[in-house]
Amino acid sequence: MEKSMTMRKWFWVWEFDKEETWLNEMAMNGWLLESVSFAAYHFVRCEPGTYSIRLEMHPADEEYVSFMEETGAEYIGRMMMWMYFRKKVEDGPFDLFSDIDSRIAHLDRIGKLLQIVGVANLVIGVANAIGPTRLGWINLLCATLLMYGLGRIHGKKEALEKERMLHE
Repeated sequence: MEKSMTMRKWFWVWEFDKEETWLNEMAMNGWLLESVSFAAYHFVRCEPGTYSIRLEMHPADEEYVSFMEETGAEYIGRMMMWMYFRKKVEDGPFDLFSDIDSRIAHLDRIGKLLQIVGVANLVIGVANAIGPTRLGWINLLCATLLMYGLGRIHGKKEALEKERMLHE
């Protein structure tokens, strides 16, 4: 029986919840996330259902990692702006966000990044489209994809805002 494996899988930034669900399914099947790199996940064998995995877009912050470790979470690593943590299920519920407002703030961080990169691609795409290279369509395609992602994040944010209003 294999003791470790690497899987290559791609998730769009707006699919972070699907990525987290997949990582938790892997842990339920006895494959614990050991490290992460660009579109590559490195797993080791574990007792099925022993760990829960969470991820968050968060700037590099040693104090935050220390805080998370004080709660019993283990820092797995980071990929670009994403931080990955795991915690033993027996230690109780594991959630990185304490309330709806913190979830909305997380979506705001993701949305801001998508907006900045999307607008930059739009500007570069228009500039290149009228320039001699005529390769602006690549940036325009990227801008379109990023704006689609921004719409997905906005939809998730609106759903949380409606949920918050129901609880007030």
